[in-house]
Amino acid sequence: MKSYVEITNKIKPYNKTLQIDGDKSLSIRWALIASQAIGKSKSLNILKSEDVLDTLKCLKKLGVKVKLIKNKCEITSKGLNSFNYKKKIILNAGNSGTLGRLILGLLVHSKNKIKLKGDQSLSRRDFSRVIVPLKKFGVDFSSNNGKLPIDIFGTSFPKPIKYYEKKGSAQCKSAVMFAALNTSGTTVIKAKKSRDHSELLFKFLKLPIKISKKKNYDLIKINGKKKIKPFNYNIPSDISSSAFFIVLTALSNNSKLKINPSRVGILKILKAMGVHIKVKNVKTYNGEKIADLFIKSHKTFKPINCPTRLNSAAIDEFLLIFLVAARANGISYFKNLSELNQKESPRLIWGSKILNKMGIKTKLTNDSIKIFGNPNLKINKNIVIKKFLKDHRVFMASVVAALTFGGSWKILDKNSINTSFPTFISKIKILGAKIK
Repeated sequence: MKSYVEITNKIKPYNKTLQIDGDKSLSIRWALIASQAIGKSKSLNILKSEDVLDTLKCLKKLGVKVKLIKNKCEITSKGLNSFNYKKKIILNAGNSGTLGRLILGLLVHSKNKIKLKGDQSLSRRDFSRVIVPLKKFGVDFSSNNGKLPIDIFGTSFPKPIKYYEKKGSAQCKSAVMFAALNTSGTTVIKAKKSRDHSELLFKFLKLPIKISKKKNYDLIKINGKKKIKPFNYNIPSDISSSAFFIVLTALSNNSKLKINPSRVGILKILKAMGVHIKVKNVKTYNGEKIADLFIKSHKTFKPINCPTRLNSAAIDEFLLIFLVAARANGISYFKNLSELNQKESPRLIWGSKILNKMGIKTKLTNDSIKIFGNPNLKINKNIVIKKFLKDHRVFMASVVAALTFGGSWKILDKNSINTSFPTFISKIKILGAKIK
């Protein structure tokens, strides 16, 4: 089977409805928290991607009972700090930064040394951002200059801490929140605004968490040693996966799409740029706001000076937002995005590379990008996308670009989609895409 795709034709107009797979971040968080509950927890619509499957494999190695049938999963546990595992255990987080960082938070009470490793991409990423705060709980680490592989040596008496999370990283914040569950006392986190899946799950489970929302940060207080009851969770569709189809439809000719139901994370930026999105049937499920999304294609888009307060909510979707900016009639500016270069690949750099290959002028710094949009851009050349560290989002964003801007594209590392969205190609073909 080929390890690449070839696209030589734009997608034709369509009017379809899609059901998007379960949310990756919520699938991983559900599994990790369920491993700390007393009894059997169940989930529906769990995402069967490599990141989630690696999470379940790690939990099995830690002695947790896991049963997975299609998109239904059962996890049976004996509660907080009930992991039962062999000495010299090695956990493999694969490509998943969410798994790698969050599971360290659950291991602060581990009685024996545990080694954590990952794939080539994850091994390049910074883990000192979680090692530093977790050490305050009394944990010891041995690492490769703050990168994987890491040895964690738990403590018998993890102590509550005060922590200031300055990066706007939901993973760092969540790792500390998970560690706080094992402490006797109150952990206080002052956190720059970021995605709040963990907070919403804690609230849904009625764990002792208090959140004070300030203008530029959240103040989070967590009391540990609270028994977690088993819980059932129907995982909503992933807005990060939905975003590929939202932008595909917006940039296509005379197309319409309904997506149901999904989280509504990045819509403010796209709406500000003129993307036609209607949000219907809004409701809150276990703290997460979900809705049906209706998208129509549009010929012209507005440039944006993107407010930095919206960065964290859309951090995984900026490659797609950059494509909309490429079609805009003017210059778009995005700043304070150094976090993008801490992802599976340096995505800010790759966003600029893809646009440059298409013929779009950009001005790039280490944390910002200016995009000089061209609403009349027509691509009549060959474009090859390769050596992007198998970053699934680079692959999928490139597919969207090929289907909407034209040209003849060859995009390598097709299997990278298995990390987060294994059904991406099959779903995009439902809309009529010609992909070889």
